[in-house]
This record gives sequence, C-alpha cells and structure tokens, in this order.
Amino acid sequence: QVQLVESGGGLVEVGGSLSLSCVVSGRTLSTYRTAWFRQAPGKERDFVAGSWSPIDTFYADSVKGRFTISRDNAKNTVYLQMNSLTPEDTAVYYCAASVRRSGRKPSEYDYWGQGTQVTVPS
Repeated sequence: QVQLVESGGGLVEVGGSLSLSCVVSGRTLSTYRTAWFRQAPGKERDFVAGSWSPIDTFYADSVKGRFTISRDNAKNTVYLQMNSLTPEDTAVYYCAASVRRSGRKPSEYDYWGQGTQVTVPS
C-alpha cells in the first residue's frame, strides 16, 4: 500500500522561507514521478513543482526561482524548499506520486498525501 505523508507546513511571514517534506512508502521512490500541488480556499488544485528524477524537475511559472523541489531516493523523501513567500502562496500543499507518465495535472497522479497548511499573512 502506497502512503504519502507531508510535514513542514506552518505560519511564516512575508518574505520568509519554509521547507516541506513528503515521505513516500510502499515502493522505492525512484520508481515514482512526484509533484507538489497546492489548493487555496475556493480554488482548484494547482501544480507547483514536479520531479521525475533528482535532476529532471519543472515548476509553475508563479514559483520559478523561489521554490525548489528535490528528492532523496535513499530516504524515500521528496522536499519542497519555499523562499520569498507571499500571501498568494497561502494554501494547503499536497504531495503526489505516480508510476505512469505524469505532468502538471492532478488527474495524472495516483497517490496523494493528506496535505499540509502553509499560511503567509498579509
């Protein structure tokens, strides 16, 4: 059974940084394509960053240059380092994984974590 467990969310001031972690269990992380999504109240779940391998990463334009996705296959963990945070980054952040070809759409991912709240007050 595949499980994803996120941690690291919280309250941070404008311009601050936060690091999220997602531990993936059930299969070796190297077999997964992984991503981070976020969902603000009343809005759709949006793609944030994706990692198909430690060196193959891609980002939403809104976070490019501020967020960094990384993965440690030995620890079965995916990370999202978030810098220069703004109130527009406030959302529940979800980790997602897939063993099939996947990209920027939530429907392309098979496994999801429970989400972790990130709040950046204005």
